Amino acid sequence: MSGTPAPPVAKRVESRREFHGDVFVDPYEWLRDKANPDVISYLEAENDYADQSTAQLEPLRQRIFEEIKARTKETDLSVATRRGQWWYYARSFEGKQYGVHCRCPVTNPGDWTPPVFDEHTEIPGEQVLLDENIEADGHDFFALGAASVSPDGNVLAYSVDIVGDERYTLRFKDLHTGERYSDEIVGIGAGATWATDNRTVYYVTVDAAWRPDTVWRHRIGSGLPAVKVYHEADERFWLAVGRTRSDAYVLIAAGSAITSEVRYADAADPQAEFRTVWPRRDGVEYSVEHAVVAGEDRFLILHNEGAVNFTLVETPVGEPAAKRTLIGHRDDVRLDAVDAFERHLVLSYRREALPRVQLWPIGDDGGYGSPEEISFDSELMSAGLGPNPTWNSPKLRIGAGSFVTPVQIYDLDLVTGERTLLREQPVLGDFRREDYVERREWALADDGTRIPVSIVHRADIEFPAAAVLYGYGAYEICQDPQFAIPRLSLLDRGMVFAVAHVRGGGEMGRLWYEHGKLLHKKNTFTDFVAVAKHLVDSGLTRPQSLVAMGGSAGGLLMGAVANQEPGLFAGILAVVPFVDPLTTMLDPSLPLTVTEWDEWGNPLQDKAVYSYMKAYSPYENVGNKKYPAILAMTSLNDTRVYYVEPAKWVAALRHAQSDGNSVLLKTQMNAGHGGISGRYERWKEVAFQYAWLLAAADHDHYGDGQVDVRGSRGQ
Repeated sequence: MSGTPAPPVAKRVESRREFHGDVFVDPYEWLRDKANPDVISYLEAENDYADQSTAQLEPLRQRIFEEIKARTKETDLSVATRRGQWWYYARSFEGKQYGVHCRCPVTNPGDWTPPVFDEHTEIPGEQVLLDENIEADGHDFFALGAASVSPDGNVLAYSVDIVGDERYTLRFKDLHTGERYSDEIVGIGAGATWATDNRTVYYVTVDAAWRPDTVWRHRIGSGLPAVKVYHEADERFWLAVGRTRSDAYVLIAAGSAITSEVRYADAADPQAEFRTVWPRRDGVEYSVEHAVVAGEDRFLILHNEGAVNFTLVETPVGEPAAKRTLIGHRDDVRLDAVDAFERHLVLSYRREALPRVQLWPIGDDGGYGSPEEISFDSELMSAGLGPNPTWNSPKLRIGAGSFVTPVQIYDLDLVTGERTLLREQPVLGDFRREDYVERREWALADDGTRIPVSIVHRADIEFPAAAVLYGYGAYEICQDPQFAIPRLSLLDRGMVFAVAHVRGGGEMGRLWYEHGKLLHKKNTFTDFVAVAKHLVDSGLTRPQSLVAMGGSAGGLLMGAVANQEPGLFAGILAVVPFVDPLTTMLDPSLPLTVTEWDEWGNPLQDKAVYSYMKAYSPYENVGNKKYPAILAMTSLNDTRVYYVEPAKWVAALRHAQSDGNSVLLKTQMNAGHGGISGRYERWKEVAFQYAWLLAAADHDHYGDGQVDVRGSRGQ
């Protein structure tokens, strides 16, 4: 297009990589050194080019931003959650980027019905625990990690990240005086767990590869150094620490992608030694919850030994070998979690590609009553537990929603079974859910596997229509139906939003995940292509109006399908994309590499893994072909997927491709893996992405006939 600037051209500096007799010459590996001024200059030039190339989309971006803002209740209150003698809730204020954490006293100890407040009136006894806006002041980036109040309600432990590299600083605030303790712990993981002495906090530090590897115990106000509680020497494992809902135990969980080990100690005794529940056995995963049944302390253990979709057993605490099966294995149900309360268990599981919740009473005789599923009317309604911090609460907080149903918050009376709707996410303006249609379809993969597809669109659109197809497909993470205000700006412009629930995710059970990882990873890519072809063959859309979107491991998916079926898509948006996986998995010093060999394979030790990954690596398979328009977005301080991966990929695409479709790289220079911080800035970023997607799918209509993101590269 006339007037479009020429794109930056990354210099080519050959770097030789040789493994298993294979030589790969990488011309863009020099971009990894962000201390090199030439690298920063190149990224800034790419940002300028992206801004200039999409400048004519600014009116559309601004309209989308204003739509998101107009539909959002900017000054708002969350539903209060009771913990001890306080109601805890969060506030948001018009014009403020971040939330404010508050509490007010419980006026009637026997009342578990959350108070209803007007967001514009003064709340009696309200106390501001933490104002994120104050903490964020003066910083280009801000993220809150922990925000945990001591069991007695007197001290707040909170952690902040002001860079985006997911290393946090832990601080403590006296909630009586409002003063901060002098204790400050720098460079730790996000979380903090209180012992029930109300003075001791457990936290985790990370090693040079960003692996949480050590649990520490710190006594606030003591002036003493923290004590190392446990160090995980095996580089495949990471650590997490937490307290059971019963407040009886502190748990340390060590996990790799395929193996677990849990330790426990008395939460009331900060000097207590940790004991192992079950010693680790390669390939056996388990999680632990504490329950009291007929006065006896028991551990409820979900595990997958001989049960690919997991089974639930119970053991007396201290006698882990004396296990009794409560729920056996089922091929069609994947058990996800069990939560224990004083008189009930809550089972979270998946069936037919949707999350479900079941309530299970604990009998006085030591047995369990009849389980009851908490059901909803909508086909694509997904439900799960809300915040439920109190062991003996008479009510259960649950949340539910779908693509067309804003998030609903319920309290379920555990005695009567009565369900009370406390709140539905407000959507301002003229939103009516009956104006939209959501449904489930099934695509057929090349090997005959049925792939679930979730679809939502306005009820009044005509087909074929512009469509965006989203995918992820890794780590057994599920892309469940959920409502999103920004998405309305796509739907109301006649665009279809579809989710491909590809293998590698966990929607259809553990085998769905197993069949999309390691030497089965290519199923993730071919599944996505099968879904895209299904949407076209069914008449829902056309290739010239179909765009694809994915981030992180979903960005790997975007890069793979760009190489495999570039003609199937008009545009591809890849956010923090993992597009140079082989280079990363060959370097054990990089964050996450060793811990993720169980997910992708170890190409250092296994030639077959090396060859398999090389065959699908998006960066190493860029070819001289007609690619769709591509927008890659990344962050300079991302420690999960380094900015260098999309930077190298974009440079290779520009060098190799045979047509003039636009390839853009946008780098946030003060952000991490989660992108830019602050709700208004995030809305602007979403508006940038959505305007680009709309223009790529139908540039003449959505771009007001002014910009063609699929056109000339200015050469």
